[in-house]
Amino acid sequence: MSENPSERKTLNPLIILLGILLLAGAMTYFIESGRYARDGRLVVPGSYQVLDKDTSLANLLRSDIPEADRAYPVSITELLMSIPEGLERGGGLIFMVLIIGGMFGILTRAGAVDAGLERLLSLVKGNIYVLVITLMLVFSAGSTFLGLASEYLLVIPLMVAMATRLGMAPIIGFAIVTISVKVGYLSSVSNPLPLTIAQPLVGLQIFSGAGFRLACYLVFLLIGIGFMLWVIRRQAKAEQVVLELNHARLSWRHSLMLMVLVSSIGFLVYASNQWHWKHEALSAYYIGVSLLLAALSGLGANGAADAFVGGMKKVLLASFLIGVASAVAVTLEKGQILDSVVHSLVRLIGEGSPTLAASGMFFAQLLLDFLIPSTSGQAAVSMPIMGPIGQLSGVSAQTTVLAFLFGNGITNMLTPTSGTLLAYLATANVGWAQWARFVLPLWAIFIVTALVLLAVAVQVGF
Repeated sequence: MSENPSERKTLNPLIILLGILLLAGAMTYFIESGRYARDGRLVVPGSYQVLDKDTSLANLLRSDIPEADRAYPVSITELLMSIPEGLERGGGLIFMVLIIGGMFGILTRAGAVDAGLERLLSLVKGNIYVLVITLMLVFSAGSTFLGLASEYLLVIPLMVAMATRLGMAPIIGFAIVTISVKVGYLSSVSNPLPLTIAQPLVGLQIFSGAGFRLACYLVFLLIGIGFMLWVIRRQAKAEQVVLELNHARLSWRHSLMLMVLVSSIGFLVYASNQWHWKHEALSAYYIGVSLLLAALSGLGANGAADAFVGGMKKVLLASFLIGVASAVAVTLEKGQILDSVVHSLVRLIGEGSPTLAASGMFFAQLLLDFLIPSTSGQAAVSMPIMGPIGQLSGVSAQTTVLAFLFGNGITNMLTPTSGTLLAYLATANVGWAQWARFVLPLWAIFIVTALVLLAVAVQVGF
């Protein structure tokens, strides 16, 4: 059988991430090392200092432990060590993704997923457009108001299965969830994850300015929904999909399993916000749900165990990518160049007109998010620096926060160093390169929209 040309051109995401890791290692040789003083996690503005650094290529073979008061580029040994260190750092998220994969292995083997989707499509009479609009509204609202993101890992396999049942590519189901979450984070109307850190750092009351951010959220949501409907309509025309729905009622076993799944998602939303569960608690919760589903599945102990392991196998390689992505951050920290990059971006913004300064902040955050994909981590590093720049440039504190939200959210749609995005891709079994090609047009539209909204914010004095 001849190989599909499109498959030959697809680059394995592991190669992409290893290339980024090598680039990060090379950057430690030609970018100066420096650091800011910190008050806890927060950067002290104006405290940047350049560190002495030996950039000779002899450091490639260095095996000794560097002196604490000097900076060194990373050696080959340190670069290799950064991968297991990254795996250890991302261990909580990696194991959580594996457990979710196993849980959906049980659901799929028992036939509950297929039966539930058949019933859902029967209820909406196969109208995918109504379904997509409703789902994207619900998912994005959960993100923009409550900060939901990893909680949707449970939903992604269902959406992928739904797209497959409708005769469309699995990436359509993945995009319904991912674009919704990113739209929610872009504006973060009352998202506590970025706002509780970013707004106090520039002297704002937490959750203030929600009205303007709500308007931005609606703009991005309309664009996101429009993009998805356009893609679905184009694919449906190309493939001439004809649905033959089974209108039979669900069996009692499938009904119980799906009731457990839906109620577990609902309780998870409450518990993760009420008790601030971390990855370990979430993984324990998923294990408990998996055991309950196994008991209801009718597969028997061995059958359920085999289904669980089979589900884990599907996401094993993709889960490894989360650790490699964390290794990039480890490498930049070892070479002590992360603060230097932040300092350089800040100098580029300058003190021009407020509109240009706001745009400069936005692009600085776009680039910075590639190095610090964590929303709360980027807020802690960048906002103490961006705040004073905004004051000097005539950009209000609210618009400074808005530029941070836009930059962080838009880059997180694509950056291969984001653990959350890689976890999403892993559970959907979608490659990063495939996703990048799919979402790139929307990504460009969102950048233009963000610049327009920032200009409006400056003009209206937000």
